[in-house]
Amino acid sequence: MALFDLPLDELRGYRSGSVEPEGFDAFWSETLDEARAHELDARFTPVDAGLSTVQVYDVTFSGFGGHPVKGWLRLPSGTTQPLPLVVEFVGYGGGRGLPHENLLWASTGRAHFMMDTRGQGSAWGAGGETADPVGAGPAYPGFMTRGVDAPEDYYYRRVFTDAVRAVEAARSHPLTDASRTVVTGASQGGGIAIAVGGLVPDLTAVAPDVPFLCDFPRATTVTDRNPYREIALYLKTHRGRGADVLRTLSYFDGVHFASRGRAPAFFSAALEDQTCPPSTVFAAFNAWAHHEKAIEVYEFNDHEGGGPFHEAAKLDWLRAHA
Repeated sequence: MALFDLPLDELRGYRSGSVEPEGFDAFWSETLDEARAHELDARFTPVDAGLSTVQVYDVTFSGFGGHPVKGWLRLPSGTTQPLPLVVEFVGYGGGRGLPHENLLWASTGRAHFMMDTRGQGSAWGAGGETADPVGAGPAYPGFMTRGVDAPEDYYYRRVFTDAVRAVEAARSHPLTDASRTVVTGASQGGGIAIAVGGLVPDLTAVAPDVPFLCDFPRATTVTDRNPYREIALYLKTHRGRGADVLRTLSYFDGVHFASRGRAPAFFSAALEDQTCPPSTVFAAFNAWAHHEKAIEVYEFNDHEGGGPFHEAAKLDWLRAHA
């Protein structure tokens, strides 16, 4: 696919037209207060994964509504002192996978917590184990329109709340250093990381790769690739609902979380990315509030972005942060 979005020089100055809804901060404060009314109840069960250099723990904690959410905590074997912590979120449709996967961060001498995404884990990878017990009204197949009639019912209200609680659960383990916490993820995982970056005030760094869930007004009109296309197909059936749907989505737009980002950030974007168009990524990056921020641009890549090249760039960048 050739370049289809704005030229790079325009991307660097692009600002989203997404309108922040009234009561955004109150909505999220009340949402998190409701979740914290339930005991975190983080449980870490050692797993024999057949690994000699990494110890894996099967984790369960209470997320939105007190619902059980799964995760993996990976530590370098023999760890005796608290380590810098990387909390990672998963791309759309994926799950936490198997205990022997995703060993990069523990191999760097950090603690690594990977959150399962409720209701997902059945589209690619090795699966997930977290249910989403909350029902919703009519929706287009997928997750983008589940509960879209109201912010209180929207699917990502539950996911973003789970993600904040995942940070709290990971920090509760005695071998993680809460004062050195990084959140990261690619695609949906990057969008979740941006949300957490706006909701958790004391992170060390945020590293979203080709992030999803940003600049919904543009994303739903500039690409016809899923998952954003789910929203357009919903509106194709539910004619005249566009303004109401965009109002709900505005409570979950990465642009508005980014404007509250209080940690250094390292983004990536790919200029041929039709899944998460570069303008939507730059919308969040340009809105990021903290003065220390950088973005790596991959000019001839689609949604795979920088792949292992960006992993190397991120490893180098994080040396100064955690």
